[in-house]
Amino acid sequence: MRRVDLVFEDALTSFLAEEGASLLTNVSERNTCGRLAIYLQRHLEADGFIGYYADVEYNRKQQGLVKTIVNNNLEIVQITPDLIAHTRGERPPPHDNLIAVEAKKSARPDHEKDADRARLQAMTRTPFNGVWPWDGSHPEHVCGYAVGVYVEIDIDRHELRLEFYKKGRLRKQKVKKF
Repeated sequence: MRRVDLVFEDALTSFLAEEGASLLTNVSERNTCGRLAIYLQRHLEADGFIGYYADVEYNRKQQGLVKTIVNNNLEIVQITPDLIAHTRGERPPPHDNLIAVEAKKSARPDHEKDADRARLQAMTRTPFNGVWPWDGSHPEHVCGYAVGVYVEIDIDRHELRLEFYKKGRLRKQKVKKF
């Protein structure tokens, strides 16, 4: 299987080729993520990631509890990610969570963009001290996503600014035209 960041990039390329023009109409971030989820699901399956789902605004974890993270201030915060690829808790960690995506339009306030970035940092961290629960259960707070992707949609420039997070840190930046 290929790296999940490359699978995401291929899905995004397919999405832009088929539906990129919709971004120019200033469609909502929810719609963009919903449509992108279709392409992400297809690419995951084609690359052998069987049993993974691409879900938009999925806010639940095991036993139907609301997803939470521990933020940079060590506070517990409820989250509803824009788009995630995961097994819905059907696989033990660390193989459950693949991709977390947060999307923002470039015109949104900086504090909203920074909050999305901080959420991706928290979601891609390993559990505290890198230790997973000994019994194979899931950690209390969401973490361990293989990759987090921040997507900033700039309609005026016809581009997406992408930031890729791994293990809680920004690892790569790219610009993709549409």
